[in-house]
Amino acid sequence: MTAASLLRLLLLSAIWGGSFLLIRIGAPALGPVPLMEARVLLAALFLAAVALVLRRPLAWRTHWRHYLLVGFLNSALPFLLFGYAALTLSAAMLSILNATSPLWGALIGAAWQRAPLGRRTLAGLALGVAGVGLLVGFDRVALQPGAGAAIAASLAAALCYAVASNYTKAAKTVEPFANAHGSMWAASLLLLPALLAFPPAVTPAAGIVAIVAALGVVCTGVAYLLYFRLIDDIGAAPALTVTFLIPLFGTFFGWLFLDEAIGWHTLAGGAVVIAGTALVTGFSPRMLALRKEAANA
Repeated sequence: MTAASLLRLLLLSAIWGGSFLLIRIGAPALGPVPLMEARVLLAALFLAAVALVLRRPLAWRTHWRHYLLVGFLNSALPFLLFGYAALTLSAAMLSILNATSPLWGALIGAAWQRAPLGRRTLAGLALGVAGVGLLVGFDRVALQPGAGAAIAASLAAALCYAVASNYTKAAKTVEPFANAHGSMWAASLLLLPALLAFPPAVTPAAGIVAIVAALGVVCTGVAYLLYFRLIDDIGAAPALTVTFLIPLFGTFFGWLFLDEAIGWHTLAGGAVVIAGTALVTGFSPRMLALRKEAANA
């Protein structure tokens, strides 16, 4: 991995880790639905400008059903679920629960392909469940009213990402940038009825407007471009490293800016979840070295 790729990896991890901080601030102030509608619409406009510069057509007449499905599973629904969860949970807990997505992906992939799970994958899933239990079982936030529903919503959002990932891998009909661009427009349309039903309760302050802009343009639009560039540079498997780094940044930003407590259970639960994810995905430094040697051969 070159220094430039490492920098992109760390930057992407920081951006996506920071998104949970912004959601934690923006959702209570603006409401989950207005916040997420603004997020996907701003991301769509940003990616449309990039597509215009790069001359990357959407071919929406051909792929509109695909964009709607990906937009629903990969953006509209999980964003809403995390927005709802952010009314109760800390940024640290949100980011760690998000890291369970590869665990869900392993289960869905096995069911999709009708293949039995190996011992390594089963061990990783067990660790993931134990890590989530450790994280929420000793956290005072989990005792608050509505915390159980918020935790379930976060896990459901991670499940949505896993379903979307397995679907896009199986479909293989649209290239990655068009997937991101088209799905953002689809998510904007899908969230519009919810926005009409749950409009912003108050006029947002300038600080909240800045948070919304950062969440839409930076944490969604720019992040997608960084992610696709990273996949081109180092491959899809090494890019999974971002999954392990997001909780670190999410926890750090929550502590730094929101004064969220970091207890032993936060660190231990996060570490166990990440270890389980590493087992499930087969990630290891040795794996990266072998892939690099094979690519250079």
